[in-house]
Amino acid sequence: MQQQKITDDLEALLQVLPPPVEQALRAANQGENLLEIILDLGRRPEARFIDHEVILSQNEVAEADLEYVTSRIGQFTGDNRAGIERTLHRISCIRNRQGRIIGLTCRVGRAVYGVIDIIEDIIKSGQSILLLGKPGVGKTTLLREAARILGEKKRVIVVDTSNEIGGDGDIPHPAIGRARRMQVAAPELQHEVMIEAVENHMPEVIVIDEIGREQEAIAARTIAERGVQLVGTAHGITLDNLLMNPTLSDLVGGIESVTLSDEEARRRGTQKAVLERRAPPTFDVLIELQDRQRMAVHHSVAAAVDALLRGRPLAPEIRYRDESGQVRIQAAPVPPAVEARGVTFTPMGRLPFEKHTNGHYAPSRSEAPGPAAEPEPAAKPGRTLRIYPYGIGRGRLAQAAQNLGVSVVIVDSLDGADAVVTLKNYYRKHPQPLAEAERRRTPVYVLRANTVNQIESCLGDIFGIPVELEDPTEQAIAEAQEAIRRVLAGSSSEELRPANAEIRRLQHEMARAANLVSHSYGNEPRRRVRIFPA
Repeated sequence: MQQQKITDDLEALLQVLPPPVEQALRAANQGENLLEIILDLGRRPEARFIDHEVILSQNEVAEADLEYVTSRIGQFTGDNRAGIERTLHRISCIRNRQGRIIGLTCRVGRAVYGVIDIIEDIIKSGQSILLLGKPGVGKTTLLREAARILGEKKRVIVVDTSNEIGGDGDIPHPAIGRARRMQVAAPELQHEVMIEAVENHMPEVIVIDEIGREQEAIAARTIAERGVQLVGTAHGITLDNLLMNPTLSDLVGGIESVTLSDEEARRRGTQKAVLERRAPPTFDVLIELQDRQRMAVHHSVAAAVDALLRGRPLAPEIRYRDESGQVRIQAAPVPPAVEARGVTFTPMGRLPFEKHTNGHYAPSRSEAPGPAAEPEPAAKPGRTLRIYPYGIGRGRLAQAAQNLGVSVVIVDSLDGADAVVTLKNYYRKHPQPLAEAERRRTPVYVLRANTVNQIESCLGDIFGIPVELEDPTEQAIAEAQEAIRRVLAGSSSEELRPANAEIRRLQHEMARAANLVSHSYGNEPRRRVRIFPA
């Protein structure tokens, strides 16, 4: 672990404060914990420390006190910030409607050498990195140290809008090392200086603080596309905050509403109108600063955004310092298995799938009466099964796993999948993903309908778990409701499982109530109802 060294030049800040305030701060003797000093006209001066606040004088701040400070610091720029030359301290002012200064926030700037060790491997990886966090959590301190570390071996340009990274004055603070600093005349020109840095000075790395405007987000994308590593900060606390910010969402790829085809919507198990990432993200890695000693790392912004938009957010890697100062890393956990305990039901009659000699599962081709031979269990109870659903509702698959009390992980591709679950109409078309599954000899389970009951029956057979029978009438009604919904959604026809005459009568009545057409086919005991559009 690299030893941390803190440089704050606190004496320079104390010397610009009114004498009563300076004396009170020296008496407090807590300089290492001091964050900022507040001087507001007509109010008592206040010092804010890491864990408490202190009133520095019973006398209210007068205009003479404010003039005393402003006469000893640099000029205020367009963002109402000034500094003390060759230091990292920042003095921000509050003006009245006539432009007269009526308040000052004197923030202590500290260079913390060694603070970057918690993410030094990421900083040196060459990837573009975005830091998020609430004010005061240490984003700028990390940024400054990153500039120093990278500047040892690369050409680094710091675009310093408020002179907060490199300090006030024309000569940058030693805390940025060999990195070069470009100052910005006005905050609204920051994006132009970012582009100028790339075009004029051939940097390998650009360090930028507080990306907050749309033009700056566009400039950041332009720089990233030119092959320059970006290390920056933005306003926000977490990735989803940034994603919902219309001004800055482009930093992580942006979002847009797209309309899927019927088949793609069914394959995903989602609505047709969904949100998707618009473009590749500007930054490769996103780091959420939860506090000064704890960070959440998203190593792939693209994957994190895609998962968030699909309602299945990925857990980040957690890095922190323990009580002894050692850096600890908690690897991102694998997606949790869906686990629950409950009562399981199976459809009446034979199973909706049967085992073929090639080891895969497909719809039964036989209309002969009697149940199909039960396949051997493909997974043992207690084992986690990774399932790739093709055309099966993910929510229903999760619900079925919960009802059955088995451990299932829903995956997004065939890679690493233990089994594929799909529907009969998809299997008959033999699409590329199912053909690829058969080529890999991954078991494919084919269901007649996309219902929780049928998925439960499939999972029960996979795990070799004995099931109880559901009331035939209730289950037949549920199956008919699902078939009616699918026909109304555009299906050409839906065939229900064989049922007795009384149940078939109920199913016909339900179809007529939905203004659909239904007919019975086959001979007893295999006679069944088929539902068509009107």
